[in-house]
Amino acid sequence: MADSSFVFEVTAENFQQLVLENSIHVPVLVDFWAEWCNPCKTLMPLLAKLADDYQGKFLLAKVNTEQQQQLATHFQIRSIPSVKLFHQGQVVDEFMGVLPEPEIRRFLDKHIPRESDALLAKADALLLQGDTEDAGALLKQASDTDPENPRVRLSYARYMATLGKLDEAEKLLKALPDEEKNKPDVASMLARIEFDRATTDSPPADELEKRLQDNPADSEALHLLSSHKVMENDYEGALALLLTLLQKDRSYGDNTAQKEMLRIFELLGGQGDLVKRYRNKMFNFLH
Repeated sequence: MADSSFVFEVTAENFQQLVLENSIHVPVLVDFWAEWCNPCKTLMPLLAKLADDYQGKFLLAKVNTEQQQQLATHFQIRSIPSVKLFHQGQVVDEFMGVLPEPEIRRFLDKHIPRESDALLAKADALLLQGDTEDAGALLKQASDTDPENPRVRLSYARYMATLGKLDEAEKLLKALPDEEKNKPDVASMLARIEFDRATTDSPPADELEKRLQDNPADSEALHLLSSHKVMENDYEGALALLLTLLQKDRSYGDNTAQKEMLRIFELLGGQGDLVKRYRNKMFNFLH
């Protein structure tokens, strides 16, 4: 089978350039195979066909595990065929064995940019500028032209939340396929919706601050003001208030302080110096 310009052999010497560096610009699918493996001989031409069908939207790299044992060991290949998808220099998804073509297409489509993604990016930018009307028009265009793109639903949820339609936004997010629903940005958006709900019927922030001046142990004021801080993107301020609430009134609202701190960690993607510092503070107090 002749290789196309989208399919190439990879060795330990050129893996950095052909896979890791290429994956900064386009997803690279790496097929770990061996000559003695009959399922590999079934899968490889199917992947090559898809590489040609997608016309450069992903690249296919082939690693002969018998000849490239260093790579096979490094990526802990224990069974072949084993397929890993690289993007931005990292493994972002994988599968083992031979899958039917429609299933492989779905696997790829989760990671390959689509034309409708450009519309979604513009819509998200307009939302940040407060232009909900034009953002809504772009979202409708994206949905009409590419209804199968799961990222359309995610952008619609962001749009609904911006309009204050929190129940509709939450419903859209919870209806996403499991592989989309478990992504950090979805967890972050669900967490933000909960904080948005908390401030909907809350007194204004300045009124809550006055209450805390009068009574620093006002648990409700500490809780509600922390939600206002989140909506203002003052995450450290929110965490400081919740830590105070945890220390003063741990049982408030069925352990609300700890739950809200964990929700902020989710909103922040579970990483970073702020998360690390306050996770340690929370742990030290609880234990």
